[in-house]
Amino acid sequence: MANAKNTICVWYDKDAEEAARFYAKTFPDSAVGAIHHAPGDYPDGKKGDVLMVEFTVCGVACIGLNGGPTFKHSEAFSFQIATDDQEETDRYWNAIVGNGGKESECGWCKDRWGISWQITPRVLTDAMAAGGAEAQRAFQAMMTMQKIDVAKIEAARRG
Repeated sequence: MANAKNTICVWYDKDAEEAARFYAKTFPDSAVGAIHHAPGDYPDGKKGDVLMVEFTVCGVACIGLNGGPTFKHSEAFSFQIATDDQEETDRYWNAIVGNGGKESECGWCKDRWGISWQITPRVLTDAMAAGGAEAQRAFQAMMTMQKIDVAKIEAARRG
C-alpha cells in the first residue's frame, strides 16, 4: 500500500488497529498491513502509541489514523459493500451490528467505532439502474427496511 496513489484515511479516536483487524476478519480481500507508532508525543497520544494502521477493505486501500476524539464520524462518509444474496447481506450486517454497531435505515448501519456502512445487495442497485417503474417499486420497498430484504426487493422489481 505504500505506493498507492490514493488512500482513504479514516479517523479514529484510538482504536484504528482494533477496527482494521475487525474489517480484515469480516470482509474478503481485506487485511491489516503496516502499523506505525508515534515517534513522539502528540496532542491525543504518547510516543510509541499506535498512530496509523494501513489496511484494506475489499481491496480498497485505507489508513486508520488514531487522531483522538476531536472529529466525529457522520453518514457523509460510508463504506458501501455490494452483496450477491441474502446470506452475504445477513453475514456482513450481523457482523457489524453484532459487534457493538447500530442498525439504521435503507441498508445502512454503523460499526462500533461510528463508521457508516451500506450493505447493499446487487439486486437493489440493479433495480435502481433499470429505472422507471421497476426502480420506483424497489426504492419504495427499500424505504421500509433497515437491513435489505433481497426477496422483497426482487418481488418489488417484478411488480
